[in-house]
Amino acid sequence: MSEQPRRPRKPGKPYRRPQKDPVRILAFEALRAVDERDAYANLVLPPLLRRAREKEGPEKFDARDAALATELVYGTLRRQGTYDAIIAACVDRPLREVDPPVLDVLSLGAHQLLGTRIPTHAAVSASVELARVVLGDGRAKFVNAVLRKVAQDDLDGWLARVAPPYDEDPEDHLAVVHAHPRWVVSALWDSLGGGRAGIEDLLAADNERPEVTLVARPGRATRDELLGEEAAVPGRWSPYAVRLSEGGEPGAVEAVRENRAGVQDEGSQLVALALANAPLDGPDRRWLDGCAGPGGKAALLGALAAERGAFLLASEKQPHRAGLVARALDGNPGPYQVIAADGTRPPWRPGSFDRVLVDVPCTGLGALRRRPEARWRRRPEDLDGFAPLQRGLLRSALEAVRVGGVVGYATCSPHLAETRAVVADVLKQFPDTELVDARPLLPGVPDLGEGPDIQLWPHLHGTDAMYLSLIRRTA
Repeated sequence: MSEQPRRPRKPGKPYRRPQKDPVRILAFEALRAVDERDAYANLVLPPLLRRAREKEGPEKFDARDAALATELVYGTLRRQGTYDAIIAACVDRPLREVDPPVLDVLSLGAHQLLGTRIPTHAAVSASVELARVVLGDGRAKFVNAVLRKVAQDDLDGWLARVAPPYDEDPEDHLAVVHAHPRWVVSALWDSLGGGRAGIEDLLAADNERPEVTLVARPGRATRDELLGEEAAVPGRWSPYAVRLSEGGEPGAVEAVRENRAGVQDEGSQLVALALANAPLDGPDRRWLDGCAGPGGKAALLGALAAERGAFLLASEKQPHRAGLVARALDGNPGPYQVIAADGTRPPWRPGSFDRVLVDVPCTGLGALRRRPEARWRRRPEDLDGFAPLQRGLLRSALEAVRVGGVVGYATCSPHLAETRAVVADVLKQFPDTELVDARPLLPGVPDLGEGPDIQLWPHLHGTDAMYLSLIRRTA
């Protein structure tokens, strides 16, 4: 039998190497670090960007590359809950069954499609190329199919489809539309005291990129000096604050490099100023920062204390964080000491200090603009974990202050369980105390509430949601 001739093979598409996009690869790496290692983007991203700027050749980042990578990372993290709801409507399986690296690529693509001005075709094709590089061709096809479905509508259209109507479930509606977990929406709403407009404004503010704010440390730098920098404008409330407009780089500021100024949210500055300006009965010679890490408030308090000839003791439980405090205070013009000590079992004698600040560990729900991943990482049960420590630190602070002295209890959380509830509980054990009205200590700052404590808000003050209660020992 004669051999049958072979049919000629149909020519297929030649294999094409995936095009590497350094910006999107870096954004993907940052998201994986946040997911796999519980890292924070504000700690992971800067070293990645620094290495990218130091490279040679086509992978070297310029300012526009760095800005795009930053937007992709932070924008994706802020809107993660919203994008999850949209992606879930475009896949044929529960979202928990999608591999996390695939979901990161899909989320990056969804943000480009729905949260940026990147053209649709470019957003899809760039995301598919990223998938080919980091996931392989097979899963890149899945990414392509899903993102083409996402691209069929804009963000408003998708929200109308995936968010429950406000009238039926207001908290879940706000959770999907503004990308916050439902329990966080509920807690923030309680802290605000009701009203739809206020909660919507707050949630929207949480999703805005915060400005970089600097503090001129008194006696070492002036605000006028910082205002001489490019892209610098005065802060809104603190006499030591300077804001850098978009693109401003703190590391390029000479006073920051020399440790005479630092990066510090204006809300943190106001907390330190209110404690420093609180009226005392008696001497004003010894100050304590009982939870000093990483050192921003301690550096400002140390500079303010130095102007009055007062001594600052900065205490931090974790030795490596105490090292950060020492670095922040290095060069302070007045007397100070940094120690590693547990504030709930302090080495100092009772009644040793005239002013005491305890900025206690908390859920961090007041800083969601800066740490957007925290909203997805925190759980309601975390409140129970912080509660004993917060109460213990406030009790210790009240024991550390002398009669006539003042304690400042501060948190970077507006959650009532971490603010007023803690103060009310602890003061039951300290009847010889009184609350000091903190509002007059921040002249010019509006919308401080009914007092005597202070709650700052991103949507009202442009700051982190810092809380402060001032307490004076009376006997």
